[in-house]
Amino acid sequence: MSRKSTRNLSALVCVVSFAVGIASAQEPPAARDPAKLDAELRYQTGTVQVADGKATFNLGPEFRYLDPKQSARLLTEGWGNPPGAETLGMIFPAGLSPLSDEGWGVVISYEEDGYVDDKGAEKIDYDELLGEMKKSTVEENKERTKAGYEPMELIGWAEPPYYDKATNKLYWAKDFKFGSSPVDTLNYNIRVLGRQGVLVLNAVATVDQLASVKTSMQHLLPAVEFNPGHRYADFIPGKDKMAEYGIGALVVGTLAAKTGLFKVLLAGLLAAKKFVIVGIAALGAWLRKMFKKKEPTIAEAIEP
Repeated sequence: MSRKSTRNLSALVCVVSFAVGIASAQEPPAARDPAKLDAELRYQTGTVQVADGKATFNLGPEFRYLDPKQSARLLTEGWGNPPGAETLGMIFPAGLSPLSDEGWGVVISYEEDGYVDDKGAEKIDYDELLGEMKKSTVEENKERTKAGYEPMELIGWAEPPYYDKATNKLYWAKDFKFGSSPVDTLNYNIRVLGRQGVLVLNAVATVDQLASVKTSMQHLLPAVEFNPGHRYADFIPGKDKMAEYGIGALVVGTLAAKTGLFKVLLAGLLAAKKFVIVGIAALGAWLRKMFKKKEPTIAEAIEP
């Protein structure tokens, strides 16, 4: 199966760790002509402010940015997702159309759950954490197959989690396999810790793109910073809100940590290069409706 065919698979999607929007369980709109749509998108370069001025991307020549409105067009008209997804925009490698077979992008969001204490981050056993996530994936596959969907397998770390205490940035990548697809899915993640929350950067590609995605994401890592007053070091103990989870929960998925939906999170990842963002409020009814269908209607969620 070609990458283009993989991208066009219809598949069930679940929740993502940055639950910042609501997607209705409806048939995705038909994709527009890629060349025409790409020509209409208004990319930005240079310095970009996000999260109401809390953070800045200093994009070099390697990247370009689409604002939330333009990103919504790409997600719905280009990648066939239902309307309603809310992001802080998306970042793409310069010179590579996100509508090409090789195209990929980084979805930006912000979780304002409070200050995430990084104490003990160096003691986390990520291999043990991976084992627990694999077990949860196996259990959830029982429900997936009953509902008529192909099983999903968490292969392992494509890039083991690493937390840089000096910059308060965390990154990792996971390798997933979906059903009989010959190409694995790569989820590459960056989390930037701030005074009041976490800036979330999620990239989805195929595993054979790991080398180029890894290089691009490592270049993007130093390009994003919280602005003065919103930085991790600006936290005021006793005054500012503390998050209810730590570094490990960022890797597992903060929504799972907050709601106990660990299995559901992992079960939702699929192999098409498309994204959908699901709000917490809509989760229960949306999942019930989706699992009644034998033919899934929505493609790809971002890594939990």
